[in-house]
Amino acid sequence: MKAFLGTGLLGSNFVKAMRKRGEEVQVWNRTAAKAKALEEVGAKAFDNPADAVKGAFLVHLTLKDDASVNEVLEAARDGLAPGAVIIDHTTTSKDGAIQRTKEWKEKGFFYQHAPVFMGPVNALESSGFMLLSGDEALIGRIEPELQKMTGKILRFGSEVGKAAAMKLVGNAFLVCFTAGIRETLCLSKALGLSVTDLSSLFDAWNPGTLLQPRLKRMTAGDYTNPSWELAMARKDTGLFIDAAQKVETELTLLPVIASLMDSWIEKGYGNNDWTVIAKDCV
Repeated sequence: MKAFLGTGLLGSNFVKAMRKRGEEVQVWNRTAAKAKALEEVGAKAFDNPADAVKGAFLVHLTLKDDASVNEVLEAARDGLAPGAVIIDHTTTSKDGAIQRTKEWKEKGFFYQHAPVFMGPVNALESSGFMLLSGDEALIGRIEPELQKMTGKILRFGSEVGKAAAMKLVGNAFLVCFTAGIRETLCLSKALGLSVTDLSSLFDAWNPGTLLQPRLKRMTAGDYTNPSWELAMARKDTGLFIDAAQKVETELTLLPVIASLMDSWIEKGYGNNDWTVIAKDCV
């Protein structure tokens, strides 16, 4: 028997996939109708977390944040079976994951943070990525069950909270990546280019292949052999901003990046590779 607390878009599809595999699942959600709807696929819905977890050895969570995880787990505590394993797929803080691991062990249970790079479709299809770190004996014990839920498990060693940190930096990249695409779309519009024009550029030139080489260059520590001087990159950034201003298109990221470049130029790095802007983060 498994329990699933939090049956929004991601959680509900995890449950549907479990039911397809013939697993018994008890569910709860703050909005009761979302849990009740899963009875159509054979899950059993409960009105409170404590009843939902009774008899379950594995208790899965997909909730909003640290506060909601703490609140729901406390509400479920009286129903937890001795030695039950709590598997939390919520994106939370690193400190929160560390604290819950310690606290729930002291209470006689196991807490394993297992954040995911998975959308609802991934949850239904058991694809995507699940991140794990911490007690390697515990992970080894539950990994066969977790493997059924995802396409690939990424293990980051025995450091508690490291999976939470890796999830956060991954999400930060996705946020910046999406905001960068938004900025590119705004500039394209300002320059009279269509989405089709932009798409055709990226069909021919895939900047995604630059990620690992750029990361290595930015973290190597030597910026004195430039492929693109900071001063020249700043000049081009000025052209981006000027083009947008001429048609009153608001840019969000590029003015901030220009200011960051200016600060490094003022420090005397104008002739260095422009990736020197990452020097203080390495």
